[in-house]
Amino acid sequence: MEKTSSLLEQAKAAYNASQELSVISTLAKNKALLNMADTLEHRQKLILSENLLDLNDGRDKNLSDSLLDRLMLNEERIHQIANGLRQIASLPDPIGSGIMQMKRPNNLDIRAIRVPLGVIGVIYEARPNVTADVIGLCIKSGNSVILRGGLEAIHSNKIISSMLASAAYKNGIPEGSIQFIKNTNRQSVTDMLKLRQYIDVIIPRGGSGLINYVIKNSTVPVIETGAGICHAYVDSSADKTMAANIIINAKTSRPAVCNTIETLLIHKDIASNFVPFIIDKLQKQNVEIRGCTRTRAIYPEIKEAVEEDWSTEYHDLIISIKIVDSLADAITHINKYNTKHSEVIITQDYSNACTFQRKTDAAVVYVNASTRFTDGFEFGFGAEIGISTQKLHVRGPMGLNALTTMKYLINGNGQIR
Repeated sequence: MEKTSSLLEQAKAAYNASQELSVISTLAKNKALLNMADTLEHRQKLILSENLLDLNDGRDKNLSDSLLDRLMLNEERIHQIANGLRQIASLPDPIGSGIMQMKRPNNLDIRAIRVPLGVIGVIYEARPNVTADVIGLCIKSGNSVILRGGLEAIHSNKIISSMLASAAYKNGIPEGSIQFIKNTNRQSVTDMLKLRQYIDVIIPRGGSGLINYVIKNSTVPVIETGAGICHAYVDSSADKTMAANIIINAKTSRPAVCNTIETLLIHKDIASNFVPFIIDKLQKQNVEIRGCTRTRAIYPEIKEAVEEDWSTEYHDLIISIKIVDSLADAITHINKYNTKHSEVIITQDYSNACTFQRKTDAAVVYVNASTRFTDGFEFGFGAEIGISTQKLHVRGPMGLNALTTMKYLINGNGQIR
């Protein structure tokens, strides 16, 4: 069985490698990352040929256009992935950096530093760029990594992980630090979730079904990420053109990703004018619109939104619209249905903006900007290993610091208690 043979051996190899990787020099890590980036660009034809196999399989399985877009690589996207690795190399190394230091009355010197988590397991679905992002962040933060990608991107993930591992090992990264699980059946996920002896944390990236399965079945600590039921609230004072630009970007630029909006909330005082205006804009972008009773009273041609719509992550060009009576009602709706990911208010009222940011329960709360900026690269992290939607131990885009824990170093001169 996988758990007792190859998967277990991979976990042991990652664990053993993590001991050496945790203390490797910043110079060695950066050199490896730069060579890994170059390798992706130099061998992009092979990557694209493998990605084409995944795309063809996806079309045969009738994947939606938005999901195929998540899966698709081209020269520009490979260049962006490589540049992400280069940006990670350029960032400060968190390992060994000081968190705090103090001297106690008994002259004990106490300080805390950042250290790697150890072995990070990542379970993810149809985005091959995640493979490179995760490997890069783990190497820079001194963590071994075990990757289990989805069937949809298996050819792309295998070639990218293989290339990056080879380039890393040739440039001083301990062999075994990068592990990719080729088995795509459900059992491989279940087995991975039980390897608490070797894996320090599991990070699932994907839809709510995957995330919930991991949370319910893992004996390894889990950082919950990814599911994105995000909202835009258009306040009564909103600039109409600004609101439309933000909504169109947040819904249509890449509708299958987790930082796209799924529900649009509109203040009742502007609904009669704004609803037809924004529906016209959305329909020109081929967005299917589902509206509450009050929205359909203004624009009856759209579909009726049902209760399930408010808690659905569409992964597609679909949006639900609800008219609300007040800022407080908007916040109540968001906090009831959201996944604690990203929310935005569009307003010219400073007080309302502050109230929205204080009271909305989410990892990232915007005023007058698209939720599409919730991204490790956009935040200056080089990439992210996921968007944490929980409150322990990190929240929001997870960059290098999020992949560390702390170690206390105590120096004395004979003190006893």
